[in-house]
Amino acid sequence: MTEIISDDIKKDLHRACTLHQRATSDYAQCEAFSKLMCDLLSRLEDAGCFDVADKVMKVLLDCNPKIGSHCEKATGVSKVMKKLDGIILTDPAHFDG
Repeated sequence: MTEIISDDIKKDLHRACTLHQRATSDYAQCEAFSKLMCDLLSRLEDAGCFDVADKVMKVLLDCNPKIGSHCEKATGVSKVMKKLDGIILTDPAHFDG
């Protein structure tokens, strides 16, 4: 099934991908990333984009901002974020789960 993702959600997903690259060792950035992903999850579910929402939920399950420490799951989260970013940028009109 093809999911149509609005331009504003695609833009914020891309912003989240960029933010995560800076967030792995900066608590404030990490916290901002987590909040943005929570917002995106809600918006994706409201839009009926459940395949992408599932990927965002996977990220959120691994995302646990901690003050003063490096993210233990940054590599795994980065892989999912790169996949999301690649899908969104490669096919800007559709996501094919």
